[in-house]
Amino acid sequence: MKNCIFISPNFPTNYWQFCHELKNNGMNVLGIGDQPYDELTDELKNSLNEYYKVTSLENEDEVYRAVAFFIFKHGRIDWLESNNEYWLERDAKLRTDFHITSGFQVEDIPRIKFKSRMKEYYIKAKIPVARHHLVDTLEGCLAFIKTVGYPVIAKPDNGVGAAHTYKLSDDEELKTFLERKLPDIPYIMEEFIDAEVNSYDAVIGADGEPLFETGNVTPNSIMDIVNNADNSIYYIVKELAPDTREAGRAAVKSFGVKSRFVHFEFFRLLKDHEGLGKKGQITALEVNMRPCGGFTPDMINFAHSTNVYKIWADMIAFGRSTVPVGKHAYCAFAGLRDGKNFVMSHEDIMEKYGKNMRMVGRIPDVLSGAMGNQMYVAVFDTKRQLDSFYKNVLKCK
Repeated sequence: MKNCIFISPNFPTNYWQFCHELKNNGMNVLGIGDQPYDELTDELKNSLNEYYKVTSLENEDEVYRAVAFFIFKHGRIDWLESNNEYWLERDAKLRTDFHITSGFQVEDIPRIKFKSRMKEYYIKAKIPVARHHLVDTLEGCLAFIKTVGYPVIAKPDNGVGAAHTYKLSDDEELKTFLERKLPDIPYIMEEFIDAEVNSYDAVIGADGEPLFETGNVTPNSIMDIVNNADNSIYYIVKELAPDTREAGRAAVKSFGVKSRFVHFEFFRLLKDHEGLGKKGQITALEVNMRPCGGFTPDMINFAHSTNVYKIWADMIAFGRSTVPVGKHAYCAFAGLRDGKNFVMSHEDIMEKYGKNMRMVGRIPDVLSGAMGNQMYVAVFDTKRQLDSFYKNVLKCK
């Protein structure tokens, strides 16, 4: 029996399904988390063979000792995973420390976590990248801006989501950013690109070939959602665009991805951009070596009548998967922000779109900054129906 350690199986709350499918595939699933066992959901308890509670997952020594305990009790660990951006570096260090060879090691982290290092691998894949500058002095930043012009985007070189990301439009905003940015944190500055985000979401097998592929589109900027407390919308595509598939597969090869669930983000240009391409073309944004966040795996299942949790678990257990993919549709996410005066009430939305709804509920506070407060996930056969849904539920008085 293969031993698999799953870090933080209780968060996000839907990740118990990864553990469930691993256990169904005959794996010995060992969880490490900071939530008391009695507070775990029954679904998660039934999906684990054993659980080790630590005081905090931030405590590296405690997590290290938890892994050591599982090795002492169960023998060699075949897989260690969290599928969580926040823990990718910790996962890699644990694999390296305990000689768990399935998955990224410490030496792999720079190219998959630092935005400045990602660019060279995108370039190898012949995917255009935005011009950038590693933030140093005011003079250095001004010299870069003289070349690319305002506005520019500044964000941590190794960051999660859109946290601490700024759009700078003039010298005063630049000076304020330099005064207030997080100390001792490397920042990257990039030229601003007028584009929407198109993603490549896939489960990649042991041979580096995709077992399943789809994608999503984010019409508005995650940075704006976080910084302006705006509504959050994105949707799973009915059919993956050929150029997104081509770019995604090329990036998989360039970054050397094997045996992973990935979420690669690209810009689709909304207008011609010198040095990057014509309106409608794909350029690089960043790679994420884990599933797209929140409830996206569930949305993928709704959109394609499949089970990506099982496809991933089959990849781990057997190196392949025969899970069927059924009818294709669009799956919309609408994260409505509290405090806005929407035309449609919750009751109105459910009356009009109840037959389309697949998930409805409050978004955990820790995720609400990027995802809004009230979630509606609905499936539609056509793009016209999808667009009408967004127009109606987001309309304010």
